[in-house]
Amino acid sequence: MKCVGVWRYLSGFLLFAGSALCDAQPLIIPATQSTITVDGSIDDPGWQDARVIQLNYVTRPFENTAPPVATEVRVVENGEMLFVRFIADDPNPDAISAFYRDRDGIWNDDMVGIKLDTFNDSRLAYQFFINPLGIQADSIENEMTGSESDSWDAIWQSAGQITEQGFVVEVAIPLRILNFKEGEEHKVWGAEFVRFYPRNERLRISNTPHDRNNACTLCQLSEVSGFKGASQSQNLALIPTLVLGRGRSRDPYESLDWQDDTVFEPGLDLKWAITPEVSLQGTLNPDFSQVEADVAQLSINNTFALYFDEKRPFFLDNADYFDTNQTLIYTRNIASPNYGAKATGRMGDHTLGVFVADDESTTFLVPGNLGSDIAVLEESSTNLGLRYRYDVNDDVSLGAAFTARESDNYHNYVAGFDTKVQLTDQDVLRVQWVGSNTQYPLGLYQDFCTDGGCDSSDQWSEAALRLDHEDDFNGQSYRVNYRHEERNWHFRAAHYHQDQDYRADLGFVSGVDRNQTVIGGGYVWLSDDNWWNAIEVFGDWDVTYNDAGDMLEKETEVYLSMSGKWQSYMEVGLLQRERSGLRHDPSITQVKGNTQWFAEQMASTYIEFRPVAEVQASVYARLGDQIDFENDRLGEQVYINPEISWSIGRHLQLDVRHTYSALDADGQDVFTANLTDARMTYQFDQRQFLRLVLVYADIERNPDNYLEPVDRRYRSLGTQLLYSYKVNPLTKFFVGYADSAFQDDQITAMTNTDKSVFMKISYAWLQ
Repeated sequence: MKCVGVWRYLSGFLLFAGSALCDAQPLIIPATQSTITVDGSIDDPGWQDARVIQLNYVTRPFENTAPPVATEVRVVENGEMLFVRFIADDPNPDAISAFYRDRDGIWNDDMVGIKLDTFNDSRLAYQFFINPLGIQADSIENEMTGSESDSWDAIWQSAGQITEQGFVVEVAIPLRILNFKEGEEHKVWGAEFVRFYPRNERLRISNTPHDRNNACTLCQLSEVSGFKGASQSQNLALIPTLVLGRGRSRDPYESLDWQDDTVFEPGLDLKWAITPEVSLQGTLNPDFSQVEADVAQLSINNTFALYFDEKRPFFLDNADYFDTNQTLIYTRNIASPNYGAKATGRMGDHTLGVFVADDESTTFLVPGNLGSDIAVLEESSTNLGLRYRYDVNDDVSLGAAFTARESDNYHNYVAGFDTKVQLTDQDVLRVQWVGSNTQYPLGLYQDFCTDGGCDSSDQWSEAALRLDHEDDFNGQSYRVNYRHEERNWHFRAAHYHQDQDYRADLGFVSGVDRNQTVIGGGYVWLSDDNWWNAIEVFGDWDVTYNDAGDMLEKETEVYLSMSGKWQSYMEVGLLQRERSGLRHDPSITQVKGNTQWFAEQMASTYIEFRPVAEVQASVYARLGDQIDFENDRLGEQVYINPEISWSIGRHLQLDVRHTYSALDADGQDVFTANLTDARMTYQFDQRQFLRLVLVYADIERNPDNYLEPVDRRYRSLGTQLLYSYKVNPLTKFFVGYADSAFQDDQITAMTNTDKSVFMKISYAWLQ
């Protein structure tokens, strides 16, 4: 174990003191033959055999201080299950924050949790969290990418209850759901036991201290030993699925008559642990549509494509195996496959992930240096993604990635290599090189010219220019990232190069012909005994050129932030940016002498706080200069984005997000846009909920202040009602209704365009 201090046994407990680096002996997890039932009680005889651990350190926002509450953890295993029990004392149980939520929706509650690095190599850790009502959240922490993803869902047991002294949580984690080395008689894993205690501050309480001068968090887990009889079964799951639906749609510009459509789609999913280290997933005739609507985003006055998170289970499972220094795999590009297969695994120092799926059509980004667009080919395609990593030692990892998309008249092949080097505890270097080969269908570029053709220079667009290739072409990208991070300050420097012919069509790469250099850093003041916890000054400077050496953008930004009481965070910032507007002659890619240079200055603020357990609120606001891209001039923008989450009792939750954006130019209004995303959820228990989603957009433009004709008013309304029942992450049932409507200058009343009812059911047979 890499730790700070000295472990000592005192009165039967494992305690910690001192401040020197050490290599402590692993904490032995006993085995038991006694019965433990996960029901939230504390009287099962098996708990008498357990190891007792105390959570003695507040690691965030304070620095290894004594916690205000006691937390006892008992840990024991029986060869098949790891059992963990938390007794969390609280002097005021009425203040406990615990609500019924859907799985992975408890991150703001009181929680207890377990982190397990089953290979003890500080690369990945399984995370299991539980709120006082027994609601689960699980995730994967990836030290290589610095990310945590709750897309991983495992089947495990938990139960909790609030008591007069605090709360009790019991957990049973099947060892077969974890990847580990089977051959070792006594296995040594990295582990941490955690409690989150949200009151005036959100305290993170741990069994082990955290060294803020060490940027590697998984390197600081304590070690546990045991699991002599642990083995992994084939962990086979067969999951038949059935999707039923009926919908109707129409184009009100053409006709008000409805076109009906009926859906009957049986399918089959398979999950199989081929070996203890390698798993296989397959799907036949899947319904890869999303059950729940995306969080709405405002796209007005934006030249680059929007990013939406993946929500479909097949692509989410083990998605961290495919992470690299840039997004080479963005599975939202795969819209409607008939099959999919995925294999992932870790074997010693080797980590591998590979997937293949077809698609009934082919959608990809057309990237540029001043904007991006989306192309859709009515051709089926085959899609392949592969990621391999070799851990040379604790400090050096080498990786490779390959993606392919191929249809009748199109292909995109991408191959790359990368490395991460942990130079010191504070210094990390990441380097990646990627090459691509692409063939576009002849004439595809003409779909992106305006007014029906590319006959004159003013009919072209950047997307048309980037698509205008008669033969296949090659491109490359490279990235170099360096970061230094310690207790009170951090520094980063990076250079990103993506040449004009680079494409990564299975990924999300919206910019090419761009070469950016970034230098940034910050300083943090920390306090354990003031009304504030941390004050930070940070910022960066960056400059971007195209391949011809023309400057595209130069930006300087600086921020001041503070965190403190009421779980609050406040940030104010100033930004100064110079950048190119639209091309005067859109038929050439030249920037210098072909665009106007604009100077933007803006101020921003962000505030979030939680005054009571039931209410969490935030607001982001920005005021200042903003390019009016549709008219290629400088305007003044007001942008406000408030959000509120209100828990009405333990079962009902209301989430409202609103975006307001207004732009003025030349002394007149250009547009005023409002977007509201409201979601009301009644969570009956940990398995079932009923959710109503309303998404309303209202955009008003001033046609007198536009160079080209525009609609004066556009409104839209999307509605969804969804009921969900989940026995576990694989066995679940959904039924819902959705519709959408819009209004503009031609359709003068809100008119429905789509209506649908649907049902989706899946059942898992587990072996």
